[in-house]
Amino acid sequence: MPENVTVYVNDLPVTVPTGATVAVAVMLSSNVCRTSVSGEPRAPLCAMGACFECRVEINEVRHLRSCQVACEPQMKIKVGR
Repeated sequence: MPENVTVYVNDLPVTVPTGATVAVAVMLSSNVCRTSVSGEPRAPLCAMGACFECRVEINEVRHLRSCQVACEPQMKIKVGR
């Protein structure tokens, strides 16, 4: 098994350790997960899937909790919506 995985956050490559969550990839890319209805940036808060603050789009599936999904090679992640 490779030591690292490359995913794409807003079309830019991000390399993370194998087993890292999507939340880690988003943080390494210097992005926020989403923007609240009032325009405030949102990022992972609880890191255990309870708060829903880290929702992102993964491979065209919206509203997934980034702290609960492990990165897979070539995964397409959209954030900041």
